[in-house]
Amino acid sequence: MTSSMRAVVVLGGGNTAFSVAAKLALEGQRVVLWEAPGQEASIAPIQERRQIRLTGSGGEGTATLAAVTRDAGEALDAGDVLVAPVPSYAHAPFADALLPHLRAHHLLVLTPGNLGSLALATRLRERGLPPGETGPFLAESDTAPYVCRKLGPDHAHIWGVVPAMGIGVFPAGQTRPALAALEPLFPGSRPYPHALAAGLGAMNPIVHPPGVLMNAGRIEYSRGEFYFYEEGATPSVVRVIEALDAERRAIGRTLGLDLLPVAEAFHAAGFGPRGDLWGAINGSRMLTQLKAPGSLQTRWLSEDVPYGLRTWAELGRQVGVPTPVAESLIALADVVLGTDSWRTGRSLADLGIAGLQGRALERYLAGGAP
Repeated sequence: MTSSMRAVVVLGGGNTAFSVAAKLALEGQRVVLWEAPGQEASIAPIQERRQIRLTGSGGEGTATLAAVTRDAGEALDAGDVLVAPVPSYAHAPFADALLPHLRAHHLLVLTPGNLGSLALATRLRERGLPPGETGPFLAESDTAPYVCRKLGPDHAHIWGVVPAMGIGVFPAGQTRPALAALEPLFPGSRPYPHALAAGLGAMNPIVHPPGVLMNAGRIEYSRGEFYFYEEGATPSVVRVIEALDAERRAIGRTLGLDLLPVAEAFHAAGFGPRGDLWGAINGSRMLTQLKAPGSLQTRWLSEDVPYGLRTWAELGRQVGVPTPVAESLIALADVVLGTDSWRTGRSLADLGIAGLQGRALERYLAGGAP
């Protein structure tokens, strides 16, 4: 590795950002870590030494990063591939900070995206930087690359590496070069037909809201002191997850997509053994080690409902697919959180696809032109 080597730029300072930065650095990549203004506390503990300790199945060792910075211009000037493992509700403020520095040579990948690539494309177009023309290429994954947590201010732990992360690219015509750039970083990555397919392939909105809402009393009473998947994904919870999944797959079919059922998707992603969903979850060495969130104010609701289920439900309305389970979970989550996902969540207008159907939608997803 030389100082002239282009860096992989990791955006954010949370669990996955630290894990990605550390793992890639230990594998020989030159890594720059950037955090948005107002969130600097997350990178302050590693600012001086630029080191993150990594443990677990993703590797062991102390990784030294090329730079840890709060300067977006410095970070984006250092590399071409930008990896953003940040919550969906952070996409907009991140975009505001990054937009002045994004160039046509950049590939920005959201891990996972929840259709954030399409939302970002809308913002880029408004700034005169349409993706694939004068603007950067965009991509998103259907899941995070690792099951991981920060165990300390400079310590990340990976319980499991996803062996086959699904990637959707916008515009889809750039899928091949985008996957070629991401393969060295996330081996085994597989392409979706387009970014909308990747967003509908996400598993977090399918599993998290039913699991959290149906275990709400236990989460509040125990403050999350139980194993979310091993103890909380009981057969009745799994039945609700599967009913919600049937709605997602029905939406996909109207768009010409053959989306994997949730149990098969869990197995394909490496989370658990082949079989039914209950067996895949309870046979997973990764998932069964995860505790429940410590409160109901968790991104498993605040992200996966307004930026997942709410968007899917509106898409269902647009293509004529009823989504009663999704809409019930949205209503319950909004009561629990005191929010209004229909007003504040990610809409089809935000994605630039309101009213687009059939060939018009396919052309947009493939070429990026409205």
